[in-house]
Amino acid sequence: MDRKKKIKVVSRSSTLALLQVKEIFSSLPAIPYELKVVDSFGDKNKQISLMDNIAGDFFTRELDQALLNNEADIAIHSAKDLPYPLPVDLELYALSEATDKSDALVSKNNQPLFRLPAGARIGTSSATRKAELLKLRPDLTVVSIRGTIEERIRLVDKGEIDALIVATCALNRLGLSGRIAEILPFRTHPLQGNLAVVGKKGYKELKAIFSPLDIRNTYGKVILAGFGPGNPDLLTIGADNALKQADIIYHDDLIDKNFLTKYNAEKIYVGKRKDKHSHHQDDINELIYQAALAGKQVVRLKGGDPMVFAHGREEIDFLKSRFVEVEVIPGISSGIALASYTHIPLTHRGVASSVSFITGHSGENIQIPDTDTLVYYMGGANISSIAKKLITAGRKVDTPVALVYNVSMPDQKTFFSTLDELRFSVFKYPTPVLIIIGEVVAFENHRGQQPDTLVTGTGSEQYVPSKHVVHTPLISIRKTKEKKLHKLLAKEPVNYDWIIFTSRYGVRFFFEILQEIKADARALGKVKIASVGKTTTAELNKFHIYPDIESATGSAEGLVNYFEEKQIKRNKILLPRSDKGLKYLSEKLEQLENDITDIPIYHNTINKEVVKTDLTRFRKIIFSSPSGVEAFKELYGELPEGIQLIAKGQTTENRLKQELNETIQTI
Repeated sequence: MDRKKKIKVVSRSSTLALLQVKEIFSSLPAIPYELKVVDSFGDKNKQISLMDNIAGDFFTRELDQALLNNEADIAIHSAKDLPYPLPVDLELYALSEATDKSDALVSKNNQPLFRLPAGARIGTSSATRKAELLKLRPDLTVVSIRGTIEERIRLVDKGEIDALIVATCALNRLGLSGRIAEILPFRTHPLQGNLAVVGKKGYKELKAIFSPLDIRNTYGKVILAGFGPGNPDLLTIGADNALKQADIIYHDDLIDKNFLTKYNAEKIYVGKRKDKHSHHQDDINELIYQAALAGKQVVRLKGGDPMVFAHGREEIDFLKSRFVEVEVIPGISSGIALASYTHIPLTHRGVASSVSFITGHSGENIQIPDTDTLVYYMGGANISSIAKKLITAGRKVDTPVALVYNVSMPDQKTFFSTLDELRFSVFKYPTPVLIIIGEVVAFENHRGQQPDTLVTGTGSEQYVPSKHVVHTPLISIRKTKEKKLHKLLAKEPVNYDWIIFTSRYGVRFFFEILQEIKADARALGKVKIASVGKTTTAELNKFHIYPDIESATGSAEGLVNYFEEKQIKRNKILLPRSDKGLKYLSEKLEQLENDITDIPIYHNTINKEVVKTDLTRFRKIIFSSPSGVEAFKELYGELPEGIQLIAKGQTTENRLKQELNETIQTI
């Protein structure tokens, strides 16, 4: 570009904006320029509060258009007014050094903040400044104001407001530093005080003129790099080169710390695991930013891939909006790696043609995409919820599932299950765990010749012989010898509005008692019947009894929900059940003012003849009742680690969790 030719500069018309133009060119005295002044949309519409959700180009739109229309060569702005991202055909030529980044208080008689009376009216145009102010003085009244700095100060002088918060650099540039009552300890905009020179892309000679003013010349570069799922062998050549050149490495949990010792950079751990965050994401962003400002070559090393469930885009936006150069080097996401390390294909001709990667840590908001294969990340604490939601959404209960711990690492383990089993599954095992759901899992879910499932339960349960299942009945069931129920039923069971059966044994012994007293079971036609779960219902069906309601959850909680939703009150209810039956059901029904007759009709005791087995043989243990959990603990001591614990029903699941002192992770 011809240095003798005047550079056409566009600026807003305020005194402050014009002084900012002079400030830029005072550093380039040999560069001639001519000035074009325009009023921006924000200047023309002072009735719009800046605390509203205003457009990013509120103060720059008309200036940008002048550049795009070739009416000007450059525009000079307060850097904090720039939109992010800049219009596609524009770029930042230079970012000047900030003279001062603080906020100042301008007040009548120069009173400091702590001396302002309660209720004093403080003017600002910034929601951030409002929040910072109210942290220090919640008793003050914040007033939204607009206008030039001089117009705002006149509001103080006329007594319309008691004080004003304004950028210190603006007061200094206007020669109004004498109006500063005090410098405020506020968190300010990261680009406050910086000036920005913006022009069209592709004008290298023009851009080079302003390069000496560009503080980004001293900035470091930030690289977001993926480490992969944990095995250092999967690190890419690009990531390895970046780590070799780094001054500082910020790394998370899924990184082999011993492997990092080969690099000379400073290493800072910023890992985040469920409920255990060494740093909040905002703090991590700021650490990376400050390191870049200090000229450091920074690598933010993430497990897996930086752009898959890794806050990668958040960090990119944070840095690029502050004009820090960012590069991203991909890594192998653990959801991809598990396919290779388990030999479970994510897609397969004729079986699965689509796959979804989903975050599993969002509790009730877990998504269920309509794809053949589902891979849930960070779902260790919510697998039961995931399984239930998938079944409710129409997935088959026998859909195969693989739970993969520590993908790619020497201690990787894969556990196979089904959605049905996982609905009430408890798994005492450390994270990280990935969950892969779909028919593709069946390619690797080949059971060996040895049994892998231990079924506890009762001696009266019948199991089809299988080389994969060992049944060790921990519970003995026997009918009570007491005649209390005999006497009640002899008066006719129609005296009750409801009979609630909580297990198949309650059904079996109830009808045995009816036979013993020679009562007519047809009289039950006048009584409503409730059943806890499909097994109980199946037993009722043997006696040609079809319940009016079956628990939707397969547990007492489901019946309680039904009675509460229907507001079934002041009914006579009979509960024939185990001597170890939990009081939860009867207590909840009594709270609805129901008259409960709770009668034990069978005894639930530990099977004294059971022989302990070697638990290391098994991958799964199935519990069918809370008493089975108690019996297991009495026989074996603590519940085992590294074995999937499957509960048949919500009540049993709750008992398992209680025994594990709520330190387990439900998978």
